[in-house]
Amino acid sequence: MARISRRDWLKGAAALAAIQGGRRAGAQVGMELRAGRPPVNQRHFRCAAVEALIAKTRRQIRDEALAVIFENCFPNTLDTTVYASTVDGKPDTYVVTGDIDAMWLRDSSAQVWPYVALAKEDAELRQLLEGLIRRQARMILIDPYANAFMRDEKQPPLTWAVHDKTEHHAGVGERKWEVDSLCYPLRLAHGYWKATGDIKPFDAEWKEAAWNLVRTFREQQRKKDKGSYSFERNSAVPYDTVALSGFGNPARPVGMIFSMFRPSDDACIYPLFVPANLFAVTSLRKLAEMAAHVLDDAKLATEAAELAMEVERALEIHGRVHHEKFGEIWAYEVDGYGNALMMDDANAPGLVSMAYLGCASVEDPLYRRTRAFALSDSNPYFFKGKAAEGVGGPHEGLNMVWPMGIMYRALTSTDDAEIRMCLRWLRDSTAATGFMHESFDKDNASSFTRSWFAWANTLLGELVLKLAKERPALLASKLD
Repeated sequence: MARISRRDWLKGAAALAAIQGGRRAGAQVGMELRAGRPPVNQRHFRCAAVEALIAKTRRQIRDEALAVIFENCFPNTLDTTVYASTVDGKPDTYVVTGDIDAMWLRDSSAQVWPYVALAKEDAELRQLLEGLIRRQARMILIDPYANAFMRDEKQPPLTWAVHDKTEHHAGVGERKWEVDSLCYPLRLAHGYWKATGDIKPFDAEWKEAAWNLVRTFREQQRKKDKGSYSFERNSAVPYDTVALSGFGNPARPVGMIFSMFRPSDDACIYPLFVPANLFAVTSLRKLAEMAAHVLDDAKLATEAAELAMEVERALEIHGRVHHEKFGEIWAYEVDGYGNALMMDDANAPGLVSMAYLGCASVEDPLYRRTRAFALSDSNPYFFKGKAAEGVGGPHEGLNMVWPMGIMYRALTSTDDAEIRMCLRWLRDSTAATGFMHESFDKDNASSFTRSWFAWANTLLGELVLKLAKERPALLASKLD
């Protein structure tokens, strides 16, 4: 029986979802948009605070098409991807990415992030988020090197991962080691604690998962040896497998954490992936704070803080490069031998999204120069076309702009004109579905991938909410 690749599977799933989504949304040729949310009785989770915020924000948006898109996208994770239950009497929440029935540590954290601020006043939402935090802890204990997990341990891995040459653990969907997969759950946990003051999720199991996370980061500094993780896949796509017997291309053990894959699930060329290491520094410091004030574990607090400092020092020495046009900027990937990959990818963490993730200030000159590089023709994955311009990446190939990349540009911008331009591109790139997609052709937005991609949908909602709070006049004005 022929094996289907992840990319081929997604193309088929996207085609089906586009047909189904178009019927649900009543999408038509042209720019007419209609509300595309499921009927109330078919929504997976209904939150009064979210519904009230949608109604309030919608009234602030003058552009009707953008208002419809916001109304569709912001609740999409709650409407379609969350499955709430209990395990041993405690909340448990499984979150799919959209058109793939599996839960990514990264995606699930990002999908619910905009709802965290509302959790303090909504007990049911708080319970939903607690369930996700608890499930993520169990996943990290199952296998800290896995990026995606199945609904239960009885299910086989994802179709394209069944024959991967790596350790296989029950319940793991795919085992691509990505540093950011362990950073995102820390970001969610810390954000939840700060927003709600609730410490119930942070029990002995969560503490052990946190220790497992730190041990994994330490192992992947590879100071003594290559560590226990390796990964190979029989694939025609080079970015789907790891070079040199599954341990990756050579890199010096300089103190940074080795990552075999990027947040796009594409293999790194140089294993010292700079944006993910910057994210790890930020995340480890959040863990140190929680270890001291929530877990009452001084040893874990010290270990996390010291590791963050060590990685940060290594980044200062090895993570920066001199670009002939932009000056000193952050590299995308390095190897510690002086080689660097100069590009950016629309997925987060990336060079543009560093400020969004709290790894840099939008006013920091080093970040501003790096951002300018990423949003220029000097970045080989920055595409300009008739439909839009923006950052893409090798995952979907050349000339494919990612809406997420446009969103991160807007989220890190201090220029109203730039933000308005991003909103126009986002509004006009849904192919009349009223939802965000994974990517679209720079010259033809109706040629797109993944019509059900919940992370991108929720992120669009987050962007609009940020503007409603910080730049309401921009939403109240015409986009054209």
